[in-house]
Parts: sequence; structure tokens; C-alpha cells
Amino acid sequence: MSGVIKRIIVLGGGTAGWITAGILAKKHASHSAEQGIKVSLIESPDISVVGVGEGTWPTMRKTLAQLGISETQFMRECGATFKQASKFVNWITANNDVYYHPFTEPQGFNKIDPAPYWQSAVDATCSFSEAVSFQQYLCEHGLAPKTIANKEYEVIANYGYHLDAAKFITLLRKHCVSQLGVEHICDTVERIEQDTSGDINALQTKEHGMQKADLFVDCSGMRSVLLADTLKVPFVPCDDVFLADTALATQVPYIQADDPIACHTIATAQTAGWIWDIGLQQRRGVGYVYSSQHCSEDEARKTLAQYIGCETVENAKKINFKPGHREVFWKNNCVAVGLAAGFLEPLEASALMLIETSANFIADQLPANTALMPLVAKRFNTMMLKKWRGVIDFLKLHYALSERTEPFWLQHRQSHSVPESLKELLALWRYRSPNEYDFTDSMEAFSAASYQYILYGVGFKSDFSQMKHIYKQSELAKKQLQMTQKRIEQLRYTLPTHRELINKVNTLGFSKL
Repeated sequence: MSGVIKRIIVLGGGTAGWITAGILAKKHASHSAEQGIKVSLIESPDISVVGVGEGTWPTMRKTLAQLGISETQFMRECGATFKQASKFVNWITANNDVYYHPFTEPQGFNKIDPAPYWQSAVDATCSFSEAVSFQQYLCEHGLAPKTIANKEYEVIANYGYHLDAAKFITLLRKHCVSQLGVEHICDTVERIEQDTSGDINALQTKEHGMQKADLFVDCSGMRSVLLADTLKVPFVPCDDVFLADTALATQVPYIQADDPIACHTIATAQTAGWIWDIGLQQRRGVGYVYSSQHCSEDEARKTLAQYIGCETVENAKKINFKPGHREVFWKNNCVAVGLAAGFLEPLEASALMLIETSANFIADQLPANTALMPLVAKRFNTMMLKKWRGVIDFLKLHYALSERTEPFWLQHRQSHSVPESLKELLALWRYRSPNEYDFTDSMEAFSAASYQYILYGVGFKSDFSQMKHIYKQSELAKKQLQMTQKRIEQLRYTLPTHRELINKVNTLGFSKL
């Protein structure tokens, strides 16, 4: 029997829970008890959140604006900084090699494919991202992606953020409750009630009794209390594709208060994994993602300490994970978001993007009544499986093209560990560059431009000679490459340093859009 959806319960109070609750409450007028849908979030006072997801995509700008959070307030309260790119160090040969994945598309990418012309026309010492995007220059010279004269969320260079995850959750919680009408229940769930169809009827809490709802969103983290434990949705492991299963995360203070802040995530490859380095306002977040099959915890701690330049990292938080995702993400009247849906590894900050994508789909496609829920669930599962497969291919690309010779890296390049979909793309790209026909779905996780940055960043060579008759736009390509250099000349004198802009945000703030 169908019924109007009147209440949604989100289980779990981490980043996934509060972003999802906020987006649902904003879209469906939870502040209005008579007209809107009631959104409640239950979080246990006894369970701590992972709290180390500190990198975001540019999509976070839209999410924050959508929730009605001021960019100035966000940056001040979350110790946030700007992220313009990911920088990969020693991922190719371990000989101080570097390549970038900027957030800004190559110059003129909607007019011409720069790859064949760059490969044949530029000096071999000029990397792909240096030639086609001004953003690598900004990162290398510590420049911000905008000025204090720009309005909130306005861009000169495309950007996301680095943020303090714990402070971000505090901000989201406060904003969702006070401004968006989310009901916050701090309590422990003791029992889950189901009906004969398998639908979840209610959550029995310790202090607040039985909590009923029409839709339940599982944001309970890797425990996946509702989707996995209750509804028994199987886990699809991806540990044959990704070998890392452990992370050691720590915080590193700046030596001087005015030390430069990196405007990009730095990912430095190691013998058995890689180290992330994220610059916040008052500290850096640094962590080693590694494979426990190829490295002991003691070895990992030594590697992390050596990178930081200290004797020990005994205070580093250890996080165990198994790469993979649920077989489906929405079953019956329960949908999983965040770690409850799955996790691969921290590379390219895809976890928060998947949270944003999931939350927006649920809010935008929420069925008018419960009878339509199976149709919406089917569409959600189809879309999210495509999204996950796209993320898997893109992240694997970083490993599949490495030339490092340690066992961890060699195993990553074994044929059986590379998805067939990625093998097919690499076969095509031997003779042409990634283009929009490779990624025709509007919900693709990464664009052709992102694939080009990684593919040609690691030194992949496409043989364009067999189709050279179609590459007849050398003059247009030359102009686009020249425009990149002109843009650098303009911005080098007009943009402040990253630290300078952060200081101005904290004292002056951006003007509203």
C-alpha cells in the first residue's frame, strides 16, 4: 500500500550524514512542519567518526552554496584552504618525477583537443599540464585561485577545498539544525524493526524510544548497520584492483605561523603505497596509505616519520579498510551514502564527491510516494554503479601506468588487476587521446580532460600518426597553447599568495554573491 513520504531518518552523524540530511532538508522544506518532509538524524554519542576526509572536489562549492553556508564562514570555522589540483610525486619512476591533475580544463578544450598538437609541437621538457593549463603554475608558485575582491564561490581558477573534517562536521550539524530544520537525535540504536517485506519500519533507540520513518539513509560508516547488517546486501570487494588496505593519519603543525600553504593535495608515492599531504590554515594533514601485505605497521610508521622529518609518529591514527562497495546501494526503503556504501582509497578525494552525488540524487529524485520507491531505487543503483566503475577505472589508471619496480607497484600492473573497461580505453588511447565519446554518460565520475592530465602526465604516448590527416588545426592549437602562457603572465601579477588570501578571508571576508 502506497503512502506519502512524511519522514526520513538519516543514521550516522559524520560528513555523509550531515551533508545528506542538509541537502534533503533544504530541498524538502524540513523547516516547515506542515508542508515539508521531516528529516531526522540519529547519531550515537559512543561512536566516533573517521574524520580524516580533508580534500574535496570543486563540487563542494555548489554544495555549500546550496545549503546556504557562507564561504567566509566555512573557511573561518573549518580551517579551510583552497585546493586547485592534485600533485603526484614519484608515481612514475621514483626519481623525483612530478605530474599534475589540475581542476581547470585545458585551454580551449571545448574547441580543440590539445594532446596531439602538444605531443608533436612542444619542448619535451614541458609537461602536458604546464602546456595546456595555467593552474600548475599557480600551484608551483603558491598562488591563490582568486582574490579577496571576488565574491563568495566566484572563481578565477577552478577550485575545491582542504578542510578540517571534525570542524566541518560541527559546522554542518549546527547549520542543519538551526537553519534547515533537521531534527538531531543523539542516541544509540539498540534494535531495528522490519516488516514482512523486509522494509525497515523503525529504529529502537535507547533514550528516545521507537523512531519510525518512510525512508532510511544509512550513513553509519563502514559498519553499514542498515544496508549490510540488516538488509544483508553483499559487499563487492575490489582488493584485486586496489592493494592498499590501511592508512596512518597524523597532523603536522607549521613551523612558522606565516609558512606557505600548498594550494593542492600532494600525493607522494612510497614503496608500498603513497602519502597524502594537505595544507590547512594552522596545520597539515599527512597520512600514509599502504598495503599491509607489502609493508608492516612499524615500517609504515617509519616511512611516515621520515617523510614528515621527525623521529616517530606514535600518535598517528590507524584506519583499516577493505576496498570495495555494496552490490546495490538502495534496497527496499533504505539507501546507503558514504562509507556505508563503500570505499576504495583516498586517492583523488572521490569519497566526498560520491556523498554529494548520492545526496543530490536522493533529494532531487525522491519519490512522491512509497509505491514509486522501487523505481527510484533501481535508477539510483544503475547510476551509482556507473559512477563507482568510473571512479575505479580512473584511480586504477594512476597505478597501471607507473614504472616503479617494487612488488606493490608491479602487482598493481598485473593484467588481472586492471579492469577490462580500462584495458579497452587504454587500447583505444594508443592511437588517439581520451575524448567525450569515451564518457558519454552525464553522470560520469571523471571527464576526458582529467584522463588526459593523468595519461599524458605519466608520459603515455599516443601514436597519432595513423590518423594524422584529421589533425589539421595546428594554428588554432598553437594559439591555445600561447593563450595558456599569456594567462600565466596576467595572473602571476594579480593573484595573491595562498596564505595572503586566507589571511584576508579571516579578517575581511568575501562579499556575498
